Amino acid sequence: MTLPAPFEPDEFDRITSRLPRLTPLQAAWDEAAEMLQQARPGGVDVEDIGHIALDCLPEHERDAALDELFRTWAGVLADHDTTERGEAA
Repeated sequence: MTLPAPFEPDEFDRITSRLPRLTPLQAAWDEAAEMLQQARPGGVDVEDIGHIALDCLPEHERDAALDELFRTWAGVLADHDTTERGEAA
């Protein structure tokens, strides 16, 4: 029995392996934001984007998407707190 040759990436694989991975939440978020921006040229509420994005995801992807959303939110809050402390000094 012979084993298959190890996978050797081609040029396309080498280039695309360096691209950031798009999560299901990011894809749904981008789609929801684009849809709302077309429907409401006067402005879009971030919460509306989030609700639509989460509603568009299949049930089995929602827990991971919520975790990602909360981690992102916590990171933004931490950055904001750090910036405020730096400006107060």
